Amino acid sequence: MLLAIDIGNSEITLGAYDGSWISRWRLRTVRNATPDEYAMWLKGLFWDRHIPLEKVARVSMASVVPPVTDTFVEIVQKYLQSDLLVVRPGIRTGIRILADNPAEVGADLVTNAVAAYDRFRDACIAISFGTATVFTAISASGDFLGVAIAPGLKLAASALAERTAQLPGIQLAAPPAAIGRNTVHSMQSGLILGYVSMVEGMVERFRKEMGAEAHVIATGGLAGLIAPHTEVIEAVEPWLTLEGLRILAERNL
Repeated sequence: MLLAIDIGNSEITLGAYDGSWISRWRLRTVRNATPDEYAMWLKGLFWDRHIPLEKVARVSMASVVPPVTDTFVEIVQKYLQSDLLVVRPGIRTGIRILADNPAEVGADLVTNAVAAYDRFRDACIAISFGTATVFTAISASGDFLGVAIAPGLKLAASALAERTAQLPGIQLAAPPAAIGRNTVHSMQSGLILGYVSMVEGMVERFRKEMGAEAHVIATGGLAGLIAPHTEVIEAVEPWLTLEGLRILAERNL
């Protein structure tokens, strides 16, 4: 059985795969949690789904939080004793990284690109809606062309509430109309519909620069807030990174 682990700035997603996905989970990223604490949470997740933890033979991990990376490496060594793949420069990905400095490309972005290209086998754009909103361009031949990075929805909403005297914290939800008639609806319009417009505009720019009518796939915990309000997003796959980790495990372990 494979355990896939994606460590992000806000959340950690995990999945158990044994011919198909048995179970998938989301945890908050707690940077100062000890290996023993994370191990207890992991054991609890497996116990709750009646999955024997000792069946984990392979672990595939991507991380953008180095201290938590080290924590999970220790967990694998101490509690699982499984074969471990950490997504880093030098592993077999099946795609070429054409960034100016391939080593600085986030492991999650590489993993998403692998999964997106495996799905479409054509030019595509993977959009990750998380702490940041990240657009990743992949060519028809599977080349990682580059990315665009914008603040994530929650980050933008928090900044509005924290940096302005009269704007409150709000629920992230679509407003009834673009023209807001009260403070909450006005903020929801600017955030949700504003991000929809950003997505549509960036996809148009990416497609023009790529010279292709690229497929668009959305992932991340906030993808479901944006995708229903635009036709440019072809597919929503909240667990895209885990699927990429599964593919990378097959290519490397």
